[in-house]
Amino acid sequence: MKEILGTPGRAGDVTVIWLVYRSRPCVMRIFLSVPQVPARRRASESYPAAPHASCPEIDRLAEDLAGFLAGEAITFGLDLVRMDLCSPFQQKVLRAEHGIPRGRVSTYGRIARHLGSARGARAVGNCLARNPFPIVIPCHRAIRSDGTLGGYQGGAEMKRALLQMEGIVFDHRGRAAVSDLYY
Repeated sequence: MKEILGTPGRAGDVTVIWLVYRSRPCVMRIFLSVPQVPARRRASESYPAAPHASCPEIDRLAEDLAGFLAGEAITFGLDLVRMDLCSPFQQKVLRAEHGIPRGRVSTYGRIARHLGSARGARAVGNCLARNPFPIVIPCHRAIRSDGTLGGYQGGAEMKRALLQMEGIVFDHRGRAAVSDLYY
C-alpha cells in the first residue's frame, strides 16, 4: 500500500494497492478519498492485510500522481496496472477512456459508439464507475451527453475540480461548456 497526499481543494488523498506479479510491481487498485472517507481507510477495509510498502516503480507512480493532483500535465502509461483483472469489455472501455487527452472530455454515449456499441452508454458508465485505476485511467474525462458531470468515485466535487484543473470550463448551470467532444 502506498499513500499519496492530494492537493487541498482539488482532491483528497489517494492510496495505491500493489503487489509483485510476474517479477514486477503491478497496481491492483487505486482508491480515491470520498467525502468523510479517506482513501487509506477505504483501502484498508478492502485489503486489510496490505502492508505499507513501496519500490522505485511505485514511488515514481506516487510522484506522478501527486504531481497530477497538483496540476502538472502528466500522462500515465498502463504498464503498471493489472488490466487483466478487468473483463474484456471493461478493458476496451478503460483503454478508450485512457485515450482521451488532458483538457478534453467525451460522453458515455460517444465512448460506447466508438467501441461499436451504439446503445451502450449505461454499460460504459458502469465500467467507468468500477474503474480500478482512477487518475491513471482518467475516468473524470467522461461526462453525460447534456454536459453534466455524471458520477465519479471521488465525488462530483473532485471530478469538477480535476476537469477545471485541466482547463474545462463550466457554465452557470454547472454543465461543461465544451463544443468539441472527443470521439
